[in-house]
Amino acid sequence: MVYGLAGRQLRFFKSFVVREKAKMRKQKLLFVDDEPNIRNTLPLILQKHGFGVKSAATVREALDLINKEPFDVLISDLNIEYPGDGFTIVSAMRRVQPTAITFILTGYPEFESALEAIRNQVDDYLTKPADILSLVATLERKLETRRPQRSISIKRAPEFLLDNLEQILQRWLMKIRENPELRKILLSPKERLDAVPDIIAGACKLVLRGKSFLDDITAAHGTEHGNSRYRQGYSADMIRLEISLLQQAISQFLQENLLALDTATLITDIMVVADLIGVASETSP
Repeated sequence: MVYGLAGRQLRFFKSFVVREKAKMRKQKLLFVDDEPNIRNTLPLILQKHGFGVKSAATVREALDLINKEPFDVLISDLNIEYPGDGFTIVSAMRRVQPTAITFILTGYPEFESALEAIRNQVDDYLTKPADILSLVATLERKLETRRPQRSISIKRAPEFLLDNLEQILQRWLMKIRENPELRKILLSPKERLDAVPDIIAGACKLVLRGKSFLDDITAAHGTEHGNSRYRQGYSADMIRLEISLLQQAISQFLQENLLALDTATLITDIMVVADLIGVASETSP
């Protein structure tokens, strides 16, 4: 009798495990990649592991599916039609289906700093070629612990820079303190900032208004800044080095917050902002 009871308990336990695994494996997954080979192979493999998979080759296709069907998982290539536009899909998924877990797929595992920035914006990242067993295990683990994601409002890069200008300037000042050439010139933080905040703000506002040339006000801030730097003992090379460090600080900050940016205008906006900042900051007395 004991043996019979134990046998029934064992069968019940096995049945329970099978049902739970089946329940876990029936999760719906959206896979987005513009490479036909991986788009035709990886979904089939995931289906064999029990996932229901829909595929998309473009951002538009992915967005249509996100708005039409519920998904538990998103796996999107980082670069589909344009660099970084996988984050457009991640952002849409988070807004429309906040309980879905999100993964970015990238073919460049050697850039650890970039991967760390990606990891901070999605549930996890995957590198090509993906190890299937590891991938499935990661999906199941994330599904077991998933929580609704915080909604993120999307902004154009110049607007985002204006909203976070103080933080960017502090990063820039830190880079200057770490630079052996620039730190030779002893200045207070206020003296170091000089007209730089006005130059950045002016450049960002111009881009948001659709302008690609300096206006009189931003140009005047540039002249003021150039005069101050020469009085403070800067050489032309030092001014250029300082601008380079500023652009690095801006680029790194944006990289860490890609999910909050409008990727459709990102590249053009940043190129024009950087150009305007460079022109204004290098204005000679």
